Amino acid sequence: MSHPANSEPRKLAVLEGVLERITFASEETGYTVARVDTGRGAADLLTVVGALLGAQVGESLRMEGRWGSHPQYGKQFTVENYTTVLPATVQGIRRYLGSGLVKGIGPVFADRITQHFGLDTLRIIEEEPKRLIEVPGLGPKRTRRIAEAWEEQKAIKEVMLFLQTVQVSTSIAVRIYKKYGDASISVVKSEPYRLAADVWGIGFLTADRIAQSVGIPHDSPERVKAGLQYALSQSTDQGHCFLPQEQLIADAVKLLQVDTGLVIDCLAELAGQEEGVVREQVPGADGRPVTAVYLVPFHRAELSLSAQLLRLLRTPEDRMPAFRDVAWDKALGWLAGRTGTELAPEQKEAVKLALTRKVAVLTGGPGCGKSFTVRSIVELARAKHAKVVLAAPTGRAAKRLAELTGAEASTVHRLLELKPGGDAAYDRERPLDADLVVVDEASMLDLLLANKLVKAVPEGGHLLFVGDVDQLPSVGAGEVLRDLLGDGSPVPAVRLTRIFRQAQQSGVVTNAHRINAGQPPVTRDLKDFFLFVQDDTEEAGRLTVDVAARRIPDRFGLDPRRDVQVLAPMHRGPAGAGVLNGLLQQAITPGRPDLPEKRFGGRVFRVGDKVTQIRNNYDKGENGVFNGTVGVVTALDPDEQRLTVRTDEDEEVPYEFDELDELAHAYAVTIHRSQGSEYPAVVIPVTTSAWMMLQRNLLYTAVTRAKRLVVLVGSRRALGQAVRTVSAGRRCTALDFRLTSGPAGG
Repeated sequence: MSHPANSEPRKLAVLEGVLERITFASEETGYTVARVDTGRGAADLLTVVGALLGAQVGESLRMEGRWGSHPQYGKQFTVENYTTVLPATVQGIRRYLGSGLVKGIGPVFADRITQHFGLDTLRIIEEEPKRLIEVPGLGPKRTRRIAEAWEEQKAIKEVMLFLQTVQVSTSIAVRIYKKYGDASISVVKSEPYRLAADVWGIGFLTADRIAQSVGIPHDSPERVKAGLQYALSQSTDQGHCFLPQEQLIADAVKLLQVDTGLVIDCLAELAGQEEGVVREQVPGADGRPVTAVYLVPFHRAELSLSAQLLRLLRTPEDRMPAFRDVAWDKALGWLAGRTGTELAPEQKEAVKLALTRKVAVLTGGPGCGKSFTVRSIVELARAKHAKVVLAAPTGRAAKRLAELTGAEASTVHRLLELKPGGDAAYDRERPLDADLVVVDEASMLDLLLANKLVKAVPEGGHLLFVGDVDQLPSVGAGEVLRDLLGDGSPVPAVRLTRIFRQAQQSGVVTNAHRINAGQPPVTRDLKDFFLFVQDDTEEAGRLTVDVAARRIPDRFGLDPRRDVQVLAPMHRGPAGAGVLNGLLQQAITPGRPDLPEKRFGGRVFRVGDKVTQIRNNYDKGENGVFNGTVGVVTALDPDEQRLTVRTDEDEEVPYEFDELDELAHAYAVTIHRSQGSEYPAVVIPVTTSAWMMLQRNLLYTAVTRAKRLVVLVGSRRALGQAVRTVSAGRRCTALDFRLTSGPAGG
């Protein structure tokens, strides 16, 4: 409806109040639902909704917006913008300081400070912070920290208010400030696309929205180049090391809504830049050549990994020469006497291969004796005084490897001592002191990590990859294990296929092999493999929670937090990991009035919560904390605004409250995230709502995570779909081609 010419836009209403609590806040959009006290007392709070970016509980706000009514919640105020007003009463100041706004001041110290300085409190912190030492219990160290936190808070506020105009969420605004400090506003205004590369959590789409609001043209070459790099980095998130040029151009045109010619020109410019992209002819899926476009780090890593593997394979040096002319019958006889078990013929072949060849692969499904073969290899190597180094991609897998071999094992990240930025302490110039390096769960190794690892193997050292190639490939880009096993690969390999008699009695093992062969699992009359049929997805979600939190613990005596893991095909949906986490947390770690908790975005963190890290952070912990690391929240301190997680590597890692977007709950995780882990019991919702994700290697990977017990919950139709569907297409990698065609670079 058009307005009459003389009508003016409606004036915004003004509301003042103290922010009492945040009911909901979206990390993506900053949309917030909160309750404010407008002076009528805490019993009569008013609901406000809208853009309350950066507002903290306890702050006095002057909000502009419009009054409205919600059918369920009644009268409410929609905020369009707001400013912070410093509280004017002692009670308001105490509440403001005690809210956790300023690090180092919790409710106790807020009380002491306001008792001492009264209405002058905020002026003292602002202008004479050294006087805080007058307050009983506030030493010089805490006084200094309070002054620094106050200054930082002021600076962040300024950045927040600017970013509010370009719709950036609070958590991202804090990260922008941490990255650029006082230069934040100028970077956002003049180089918004830098944010996508520099700041975790800002992708191209957020940077593009900011760029638009600061006036960067739709067809600017800077935008198109950033979009091309974004399309490539998205494809690496899907596991590809490169994209065929035609596909990249088509993806970019669709994403950016600009002319194809402009995209082609900008791609050519990027290919000419040192840190842009690399174009190279490689064989495509059908064997015909395609122009592959790589982001520079992935191209370098692929060239380097193939060259390093060929170097190891071809070197005449040997750090385990004792095995060149060993009497194998005698050695294997000695081994059988030591372990009490005779190796099967294919296991013997694997032992010989690992000890005589510089690079080898051992693969096979559950129950085929991979673990025992590894133990045998390690026993023989140590009998000849070889230095054996054991590693796996995750903490849990490393622990299992150590238990199995009786020798120390670590994660690959810890072994290489990865530093901030991802550089390793061990590399070609400073190799590991190892005669034999064994890497378990090698299907999880992505291109970048495999390259770092292989670089650190010394000349003449032996390297054994152990893993199940039929599981899901790595979360990161590449299909390293599959490429090593490709046709014509120079890397020798043994595939164990015989299921041992003891393992044949396990429903988990036999069904894993049935699924892998495209046959439906047997779900009747087994003691360790069950199917609870429930066709309705929401009901299946609720039943999954009941099975994991109550039924399994009651019947099998397992701890629901430590021993039972829910593995969902996807994150979204009524039976997805996101929803199930909320329900499982309510069932296993419910809130208690006497225990502190921290609301962050749509999540609540409590002591006892099972959590997982969702990004690589090289600055955390002793040697970084990596995507997929699992732990339990052991402490939560509202004054210091910090919670502590004990990881599955038994390390206590602190998280500031503004870093909580790096943590997600892990009562339920996606099957992709469970790789390399093993649990006594797994519960797997298999529903038609996850139809597009239901594939054989996904279900196979989930089932093989269980040591003792598998419970499937869902529909027979969805289960049938998962067993029948072989995953479509290979990832775009050229490692197999580079290995068979010889070194093309270092």
